[in-house]
Amino acid sequence: MATNPASSSKSFWSALLLAGLLAGSIDLIFAIVYYGKTGATAQGIMQSIAGGLLGRDAARQGGVETAALGVTLHYLIAFIWAAIYFAASRRLPILVSQTVLCGLVFGAIIYFFMNGVVLPLSALHAKPWPIRLNWWVIAVHIFGVGLPIALVAKSRLRAG
Repeated sequence: MATNPASSSKSFWSALLLAGLLAGSIDLIFAIVYYGKTGATAQGIMQSIAGGLLGRDAARQGGVETAALGVTLHYLIAFIWAAIYFAASRRLPILVSQTVLCGLVFGAIIYFFMNGVVLPLSALHAKPWPIRLNWWVIAVHIFGVGLPIALVAKSRLRAG
């Protein structure tokens, strides 16, 4: 029985949407709870994400609009990471056959790439080295970002 290309494409996009929403939501909820304990507000956390594009001061002064931009950027980044894993899994079967291990490693890669490359190149100009090793944040990227993306990719490839 032949597969319907439109159905396969719809399955791919819905899986990508699910992976990005799941990973982005886990990470954002964690950030709000974790940094909220230090006095940060949800709006301030979202503005700090927008600060990567606008700069710290401009993001803080933008109010709800820059917080909304921060949320949008956060989920866009999560979708991009999911798309990278999905695309790579088509060429590297190990990403599907060893889903848990590869998802955990992918989460660590995301953490170190974001902190070692993306943030230093952003308008925040974070120091590239030494990378701050925050074990709670690393664990969330490993278990709450990388692993869900890999598990959704595997389920999509199995179904598609």
